[in-house]
Amino acid sequence: MKRLAVLGSTGSIGVNTLHIVRQFPERFEVVGLSAGVNIQLLKEQILQFRPKVVSVLNKELSDALRRDLPHIPAQIVHGVEGLIQVATHPEVDQVVSAIVGAVGLIPTLSAVKTGKAIALANKEPLVMAGKIVIDEAKKNNAQILPVDSEHSAIFQALLGHQREDVSRLILTASGGPFLNVPLSRLQEVTVKEALNHPHWEMGKKITIDSASLMNKGLEVIEAHWLFDIPVEKIVVQIHPQSVVHSMVEYIDGSIVAQMGITDMRIPISYALSFPQRLPLNLPPLDLPQS
Repeated sequence: MKRLAVLGSTGSIGVNTLHIVRQFPERFEVVGLSAGVNIQLLKEQILQFRPKVVSVLNKELSDALRRDLPHIPAQIVHGVEGLIQVATHPEVDQVVSAIVGAVGLIPTLSAVKTGKAIALANKEPLVMAGKIVIDEAKKNNAQILPVDSEHSAIFQALLGHQREDVSRLILTASGGPFLNVPLSRLQEVTVKEALNHPHWEMGKKITIDSASLMNKGLEVIEAHWLFDIPVEKIVVQIHPQSVVHSMVEYIDGSIVAQMGITDMRIPISYALSFPQRLPLNLPPLDLPQS
């Protein structure tokens, strides 16, 4: 039984993580949850998973949560200190770091310092403080497993190979909703259009970053720190079909790719169950139709 803390439990990654927990109750237990302001969904999660500690954005929300759920024995905390309490709870084995933005750095780093495994969906800790996080992970024997589909793909394509044999990491990019939009029209696009990703269902910030390709710059930085590969050996390849999630090219010319349907439960479950895989019962990839 692996005991989890889910930072960002009401976001896209958090919801999908809890879907996997629900599917495999014999393998996972939820010890901690954190959310920002989506208290209604958080309450539903608390009632279902009965965590021991819960964190919300501020004191007003924590007071409201206590009033609404007076008989729940969970410790209810708030703010950055609350996030740290969830991430470092002594009963937690693995932290799913799925908070959007810079606020994820401190609780993730705190968990790393206690030696907990990290399922990392939040790019900012490595973008902002990659050397610090990786050095602390090595010092405290804390395993960092990528949840981003691209980094999960690279992680899988590197397994069983020598790092010195790597020629390039190839991150794929769908091109987002504006792949075929003329440059002259980009000044006129709307937020609604930017949020209409052709393949992936993600949170709003990540979807906007994808539409602008900003996320690819962040992913290059993240890949550099995760896999200890120089930035000049990391490239981005436009791949609109989103079938190949990323690739590793080796010095003999071989390219190892990871493919699959566009469902975030696949990389999430792999980070939770590594080195095993879980039978998710998802539809198979239909290559002729892709």
